[in-house]
Amino acid sequence: MTRSMTAFATLSEKQDWGTLVWEIRSVNHRYLDVSLRLPDELRSLENTVRERIAANVQRGKVDCTLRFKPATGFTAIINVNESLAQAVIDACQLINKKLHQPSEMNPVDILRWPGVVSDGEVNTQSIIQAALNLLDQVLAEFVTCRKREGERLLTAIQLRCDAMSEVVTKEIARRPTVTKIFRDKLLSRLNELQTTIDMNRFEQEVAYLIQKTDIDEEMDRLKSHLVELNDIFKRKEAVGRRLDFIMQELNREANTIGSKSVDIETTQASVELKVLIEQMREQIQNIE
Repeated sequence: MTRSMTAFATLSEKQDWGTLVWEIRSVNHRYLDVSLRLPDELRSLENTVRERIAANVQRGKVDCTLRFKPATGFTAIINVNESLAQAVIDACQLINKKLHQPSEMNPVDILRWPGVVSDGEVNTQSIIQAALNLLDQVLAEFVTCRKREGERLLTAIQLRCDAMSEVVTKEIARRPTVTKIFRDKLLSRLNELQTTIDMNRFEQEVAYLIQKTDIDEEMDRLKSHLVELNDIFKRKEAVGRRLDFIMQELNREANTIGSKSVDIETTQASVELKVLIEQMREQIQNIE
């Protein structure tokens, strides 16, 4: 399955208690790296959100943001622990009796005492459930976006694979001609020396040099790697790392062909292969 690591999706939902907005964006990354920004009221969702993202995404740097805007007139209920507040007041009065200059108690100071005030229940369960339902929807859209972009990348890569296959096929067909040109060139240079040539020894040396410059194995491996690429594209798992490895192998073969080249056309073919490989590598960097 070819999916891009670059994608964006956002969805919002409005209810009586307010508005929820999910926003997810991602870029390429070696591993899965999730950054979350959640409102304080819904901080308890963090582990669940991470699990749901990981179930849908295998690689990429993912930024996920949830915004919650309460409805107009929406106010949270403040719960006061009256028994604890009374205990704090009694303690303050006891201390005041022992002071030469007693001070008046400030109600706000009492409310600030840990445990005296707690957040009221504002039916957060319904908000949490709505947020999770909306998360599932935005994740589905997010994955669809990654698939759509992945298909575009796949098309671009396959075009370059086809171009590479044409270069390889052309070079394989040229091998007998290249060998003859190479032999004739060596013989012409020897003839320019106007010396006696031992043809048996000459043919031995030509055979040795041709063997050193033979690129049949490299061509066979290039064809094999291109077939492997097409097989990888059909897998239903994340394939980005495999594709990156194949690019390294393709580049190695193209470099070897260039180093063994004995004619300008083979050198040009090597350069063309490396250009195509680099173009594919740039695309593959964005594949999950």
